[in-house]
Formats: sequence, structure tokens, C-alpha cells
Amino acid sequence: MSDLSSVDGLVERLQQLHQRTQETPLFNPVFQLAHDLSRQLEGGEIDLDRIDSLIAELECEALQSRARRLRRMVGPIGREHDWIGEAADFAEFRDRWETPQLHAVFTAHPTFLLTPEQIASIADAAEGDDDIGQNACVAPHDRPAITLDFEHRRAMRAIAHAQDARDAMVARLIEQARENWPSDWQDFAPQPFRFASWVGYDMDGRTDIKWYTSIAFRLSEKAERLARYATTLEAIDAGHPLLPRLRDAAAYTAERAGDFRQDLSDPADLSAAANRLTDDHPDKLLSLAPIIAQLSEEALAADPGRAVALKTLVAAMRADGLGMGWIHFRVNSSQLHNAIRRRIDPDNTLDLASKGAVAALRDILAEVQPLRSNFAALAIESSTAIRQFLAMAQILAHVDADTPIRMLIAECEQPTTILASLYFARLFGIEDKVDVSPLFETESALEHGGRFLDALLQEPAYQDYARKRGRVAIQTGFSDAGRFVGQVPASLAIERLQGRMAEAMAKNGLTDVSALIFNTHGEGMGRGAHPGSFADRLEWPLSPWTRRRFVRAGIRLEPEASFQGGDGYLYFETPELARATLETIAANRPAETDPDAPADPFYRRTDLSLDFYRAIRSHQRNHLESKTYSRAITAFGLGLLNETGSRKSRRQSDLSADRDMSLRQIRAIPHNAILQQLGYPVNIIAGIGTAADGNYEDLAALVADSPRGRQIMRMVRASNALASIKTVAAYGELFNSAYWASRPYRGTEDNLAQACETLAEYLTKDDRNGVFRRLASRLRVDGLKLHRLLDMVPDESPLEDREDIRRRIGVLQALRLALLQHMFLKVVSIPVFSRANDISRDDVLEMVFTLRVEDALAQLRRAYPTSFPQIDDFAVDEPSDYPDGQGEGYSSIQRNYIEPLERAYELSLRISTAIANEFGAHG
Repeated sequence: MSDLSSVDGLVERLQQLHQRTQETPLFNPVFQLAHDLSRQLEGGEIDLDRIDSLIAELECEALQSRARRLRRMVGPIGREHDWIGEAADFAEFRDRWETPQLHAVFTAHPTFLLTPEQIASIADAAEGDDDIGQNACVAPHDRPAITLDFEHRRAMRAIAHAQDARDAMVARLIEQARENWPSDWQDFAPQPFRFASWVGYDMDGRTDIKWYTSIAFRLSEKAERLARYATTLEAIDAGHPLLPRLRDAAAYTAERAGDFRQDLSDPADLSAAANRLTDDHPDKLLSLAPIIAQLSEEALAADPGRAVALKTLVAAMRADGLGMGWIHFRVNSSQLHNAIRRRIDPDNTLDLASKGAVAALRDILAEVQPLRSNFAALAIESSTAIRQFLAMAQILAHVDADTPIRMLIAECEQPTTILASLYFARLFGIEDKVDVSPLFETESALEHGGRFLDALLQEPAYQDYARKRGRVAIQTGFSDAGRFVGQVPASLAIERLQGRMAEAMAKNGLTDVSALIFNTHGEGMGRGAHPGSFADRLEWPLSPWTRRRFVRAGIRLEPEASFQGGDGYLYFETPELARATLETIAANRPAETDPDAPADPFYRRTDLSLDFYRAIRSHQRNHLESKTYSRAITAFGLGLLNETGSRKSRRQSDLSADRDMSLRQIRAIPHNAILQQLGYPVNIIAGIGTAADGNYEDLAALVADSPRGRQIMRMVRASNALASIKTVAAYGELFNSAYWASRPYRGTEDNLAQACETLAEYLTKDDRNGVFRRLASRLRVDGLKLHRLLDMVPDESPLEDREDIRRRIGVLQALRLALLQHMFLKVVSIPVFSRANDISRDDVLEMVFTLRVEDALAQLRRAYPTSFPQIDDFAVDEPSDYPDGQGEGYSSIQRNYIEPLERAYELSLRISTAIANEFGAHG
């Protein structure tokens, strides 16, 4: 047998074991390797220190793999891309670059998997020309607490790099305009990108963000941006007369941010902070308009070099305003419904989806008069939705009077929700500065979204509002959509919804405003971001077919996409990476398309493509509704995952873990991440093969001839290249009572006989072995059909190191399975608990079997304390002969059972990180 104390030996052994599947199809090489490792670990041939070093080597390989992927997506880094292109005349050049090619939103869902040092090492490795090697490898020590403040700092850092990159691109655009159109270039006002963030403003699914926290963040962003404007202006002219104005405003704003960082629950503290912010002050800068006008005037009379620099600064000011970018508040539709009922339905008798509710909202919208508000009104408001509108009103009144604010509404499925938002925007006098944006991501919202938009865009009040704002804004989400219907049908459903939006805008005469479509996909292939290339990443959520619908209707398109947490910020980890990313985006022109491009047969052959979509969606729904799938995904709770964000991975109302845990209790990102950790991204791959069954030739021919079809298959292939059904099945074997009963058979592991017998007996009543076997069988049948289809469709971008990656993932999985076996054996070997404690042994066992290891460790340490009061600790005068022996301690139990259990779990979480890096993202 190969040497199992080295990574090369483990890979070689796994390859040998794979050969045995030719003789015994049911043989599981991943679990067999795990068993081999477990026997050596329990037999003392290797120890946890050796496994630690093996994991460290595989962690390094995974970081290198991620760096290679980053370089492939946006390389070359540090050298200029060809992104400007040709323009027939100045008018065409202006039209292309004076409106953003993309709005980039820096979101902060729980994807901060890597430490800042690890992210920096990946970026450093990706930026060079040399082979990516050990310089990508940083051990995961000193992981910072992932608080909201940490996430906000990381978001602002990424945006700052993006701003610097955009400045460089703007300067180049202005130079090109000056060279090509010397008599017109001063009229050029480029704005290739706009940036935004919802970090600190997203209230959907969380209750831990205080309203004054959002105000503090906005003030801190204003202070940082003013300081950056001052630094830029100083580099142009160290004695510029506007520098004191910018610096004083930055210092004043930073002080006000400090006021709102305090706990303002006391009315006196709030009043003091509010009065300082609302009072007139010479350094209270609320608009950049006068500064922009002055700098623009200076540029007209300046020499070319100075003029370009001034115009670049002005472009940044126009794009960002008095902040690091635009901000997105987000609430849930139910929060708005609760708020509007107080106005139109205090008795709670009206169906908000009814025509009566629409009529009632029309009436109050027509009659509403703006109300003044202040920070006291904000402090006493109990409704989350109204509180957000009040917060926006205060920001517009006292922080930045010019920059619009987005109001995203999650789970928005009826027009009355948007009309309610318009009512509150009008009530607080901010209708002209707020873009209300419904989020479509549930299956119901995607299915009925076309009718929703038809009804909404017919409303005269909404039409007036859209023209006032100059846009119709929507958000389409790959989060719950990809979880409930699968990523492929989610993309196609979102695409059809976007097409319906173009139709509805044209039908209702709204071609004079733009369409802003915010696609909140993530970074990993399980979260709606295409892993093939940046072109695919941009087209996957907003396809050329969709873009053509808007172009042909004469509607300007404003595409917007998210860069999510630690994964997305990696593209902006350095100024050089940020520039490579933005230039790659600009070269792909996401806001443009060729209206005369040949029709994609995927959209003409709806007899095939529509059936394909429906069959995949049906297959995915069957999984989601299946108790087998739900039980398998929740078999370990969230114990396979690291803590990666300030927003909880489980919905906040569901804090207990048990075998009835619902998939709906787990958020979309951890759901995707669990699928990666179990070895098979079901919500991408499953259903593709079944949908082709009986029609392989016709479907393969359609896909081969269709750009969209080939793009779908590139997503599926990328996911399938990393997937392993054998791994899914291997996790079920952990709960196989027969395995544990047979393991010490014929005296091979006598030292484990009692522990194995205890496990075997305990697991006779556990359902997880059968659950994983049934799931693996279903995936296998569908997988056979998928491979039949893939054999008929060309592989356009095969991974060069595909098999190496698969083997590394297989070894990582086997190591984790061996560690889990070690944990199971340790926990059942702990002696009977002290009678002085009320801890159930079965409770602790179940905690470990569901990987609630921290809870189990806390209970075990309570049961077996290693430090306790000694009689000598007390200065008591009266003598005592008792106790008459040494105090009872549990140091040996701590050393032999509890500490190995804890360390094994820590090692397993490092494996989780390595697997996520091989997939390219967390979830």
C-alpha cells in the first residue's frame, strides 16, 4: 500500500483505489482511503500532527489553485488591457463612456472565508508573471472576528482600490478624447463605472444593525471620500484654495461619525449627537455641486495635463458624491406591508394583493403631503421599513443632498408593495432621490414577475415617479432562486423576467427612461456567477438576448452586479487587480450589444429549450421537496462550514438544531457551501441529464449551435469537473452501523472493539446512512444521463489540471472522513459522566454526530473540569482533616479525549476552506 504519510502517497493510493471500481462498481475509493487513514491514526502509525502537515500542504495547493483562477479571469494583471475600442465620432465616444458600463455593488454576505493575509497572498501570486507557487501559501492563523465593522472596512478598502482604478481609466479616456477631438474634448464627462455598497444598510434577515449604526457608516464614508478627494487635489496642486474646504469638511464629518458610533439609546445622548449634526456649521458640506463647478471652470483654462487631472477628479466627484459610493438600503416586503397597513388597513381586513388595496394606495398617494422629520422621530419609530425611510431622509438632509439612495425590497411579489414604498418616499419628501427596487428571487416572484411589472408600469403614479428618477430599477437574485429552482433554470427564469421588463416598459411608453437591472449573484458557481471567464460571468445574469430586447426597444440599459464579500473583494484586493478587473469588464461592454446579431437558436427552438428548462426545474424542485435531500444536506447542520460573516448563516428565528431542520432555515450561501463540502453541487448539475433523456441528439445539436446553450454547458462542466457522487455516498458510511460493527472483525483493531460496538449499537436507529445512499442513487441515475449528453457536446474549455484537482479534493475529503471517525471514536470512549452533572451522554453524542462540536466541548468541559477550588485557597481559621486525599481531576480525560476531539474538528474546518478554494469560492 502507498505511503499514507505524504500527499503524493495519498493521491497514489486514491488512484489505485479508483481502479477497483472497475471490478466492484459499488466500491467507494474515497471512503476506503478514509478507512485506511483512520486505521493508521487509531493505530498510532500517524498522528494529528502528521495530518495537520498533510492538510497544510493541501491548503497551499488550494490557495495556488485559486490564484491561478484569479489570473485566468482578469489577466494580464499590471499591464493595460485593450478596452477602449473604436468610435466613429465624438458623439459615439461620449454615448459609450458618459454612462456607466456597470454599476458594481460591494455586498457583504457571509463569504469572508479567508484571512486578510491569505487573500493578500492570492492577489500577490496572481499579479506576477511567474508560475504560481509557495508565495500564494499563508497559514490560516490569527483569523479576525468577522464583525459588521470588519466587513465595512473591507468593503471600503475594495471600493477605494476600484476608485483608483477608475480614475486611471477616466484619465486615459480623456486623453484619448483630447487626441482625437481636440476642439470638443473639454465637453467630455466620462463615467465608465459607478460603485455602491449595502454593507451596514441591509436589514433583510437581520436585526442586529441599529439605525444610528447606518448613519455612522454613512458619515464615516463621507469623511473618507472627502479626505481622498483632498489627497487627489493636493497631488494636482499642493496649494489649491479648495484644499482647506475639503480637509475641514472631512475632519468635521469624522467627528460626527464618532458621535453616531456611540450607543445612542439614551435620548440625551441622541439629542446631543443629532443637534451637532443638524446645526449649521461652516464645515458642513452637503453638496459637491459648487466645487465641481469651480474645478470644471478651472479645467477649461488649464494646460492639458492639469486639465485632464482636474476633469478626472470631477468625474470621480460626479460618480461618488459625498460618499465612497451610492448606498443600498434593503428591507423585506413584509416589513413594508406591516407599515402601510397602519395607513390604509388598521383593522387588517384588506388583502394587499387586491384591486381594493391598489385603489386605496392610489388615493393616499394622490393626497399625501410631505412631513418634516428629525432624528427623534427616527429614534422612536418602531417599524423597520418606516425607520429606513426616515434614515434616508436624514442622510439626504444632513449628509449628502445630491446622491440618490436605493431602496431594495426583498420578496416583493405585488405592485402594492412598490406603491407603498412610493408613499413613504413621498411622505418624507425624498421621492426624487430614492430608487425603489423590487427583488425577484423566489420561484413565485420569478414566475409571476412579468405580470407584476405589467401592472406596476401601468400605474400613472409609478410612471411619473420613474420619469422623475429617470429609471425603472429592479433587482434579480440568484440566491434563493438558485436554491429553490436550481442555478440553470434560475438564470433562464431571470432572463425571461428581464425580457418581460423590456416589453412592459415599451408597452407603457417608458422608453424615455433607463432600465437599471441589479443582478445579485455571488462569486462561486453555486451562487450564480459563471466560473468560465469574465465574459461568461457578465453574460450569465444579463444575457445578450436580454440586452437586445432593451436596445431594440430604444431603452438605455444600466447593468449592475454584485461583488460579494471576501470572494468578490478579491478582484479589488490591490489597485492593480482592481484595474485589471475593471478593464476586463469595460472590454466586454456589459451595457451594450449588437441589435443585429443573429438570433440564438436557443430562443427560437422553444419546443426544446422550454421543455429543457421545465424538466430541470421540476427535477430540482423534487430534490428540494424530498425529505431525503433535506436530511442529507442538514445531516451535519452547519458544522462543515467556517463562520464567514456577521449575518448569521441560519435564520435568526431558528436557533436549535435537530433532525427535522428545514432547508428553508439555512440561508442560500451556506446551502451552496454545504453542497460543495459534501462533494456534489446538486443545484447546478442535477436535472440536466434527466431533462435530456429521450431527446439527446436534438438537444445536443441545439446546445452546440447556441451561444447560450454552450454557456450553460460550460457552467455545468465546470461544476461537474469538481463533483463526486462517491464522496456523497462516503458521508453516509459514517453512520453505517454495519461498518462500525465489522471494523474490529477478526481482531484487526481490538483496541477499538468497545468503541466500535458502542457506535454500531447507537447508529442502528440513525437514518443518515440510508438517506445518503438514496441521495447518491438518485444523483447517479441522473449523472449517467448527464454524461451521455456531455459526450455529445464539445468541451470548449477543458481544465488542464482537472484530474489533479479532483484527486486533491478526494484526498481532502478522505482526510476529513478519517477525522470525523476519530471524533466519533473519541466521544463514545469518554468514561461515564460524573453524577454531579445533568448532562445526557446521548445529547453529547448527537452534538458530535451533527458537528455541533463547540456545544459538545462546552458540555464535556463542564462535566470534566480540570481546575476547581482547592481547600488551601481559603483563609479559614478552623482546621479540617477533609478532604483526606488529592482532589479529583480530569486532566487525563481532557488530554486523551476532549483536546483530540477539539483539534480534529479544527483540522476538519481547515479542510473545508481548502475545498472551497478548489471550487473557487465559499458557496
